[in-house]
Amino acid sequence: MGWGSRGTNRDDCGEWRKRMQYGVGEMGRIFVLRLEEGDQLPDIVEQFAEEHGIQRGLVFYVGGGADGSRLVVGPRENMEQGIVPMLHTLRGVHEVLAVGTLFPDDAGVPVLHLHAAAGREDKVAVGCARAGVKVWLVGEVVLLEIAGIEGRREKERGFSLLRFSSDE
Repeated sequence: MGWGSRGTNRDDCGEWRKRMQYGVGEMGRIFVLRLEEGDQLPDIVEQFAEEHGIQRGLVFYVGGGADGSRLVVGPRENMEQGIVPMLHTLRGVHEVLAVGTLFPDDAGVPVLHLHAAAGREDKVAVGCARAGVKVWLVGEVVLLEIAGIEGRREKERGFSLLRFSSDE
C-alpha cells in the first residue's frame, strides 16, 4: 500500500512525525500465566508484574469472561464537563480475546492498558478492561517484557496516557 492510498502523502508525514512519540526496546523475559476463575483483569496482571519486577510489556489474554464483567466502551458524546466513561456489563459468560500494553505510572507502579473483545453467540462488545473483567473457568496470559525503554503513563484529560521522554 503506498502513501497516497492511505490518504497521506510524504509531505504530510513530516507533520505527524513531529507529534508522534516512540521508544525502542528489546525483548526481555516471557511469562505465560494460567489465571483461575474469579481472577480479575487488569488487576491480577498488574499485581503479577509488580511482584516480578516487570515495568513494561505487551500482554495477550485469551479465555473466558464471567457474567457481570465490565468494559469501558467509550466516552459519552458531550465532553464539555469532562470525559465520562460509558460502561458495558457482560450478561452471561463470554469468550474474551484481549491485547494491551504495560507501562509504569508516575509512581513507578505497572499499569495495564488492555482492550478486549468479548463475544457470546452473535453479540460482541469491545472496550477497555479497566472496569474489571473477571475470568470464567480459566484464562491464559502471555506477557512479553520490553526492556531498555523508558515510556510511562501520565495523567492527562482523565486518562493515563503513554508518554516517552524526548531524549529516548
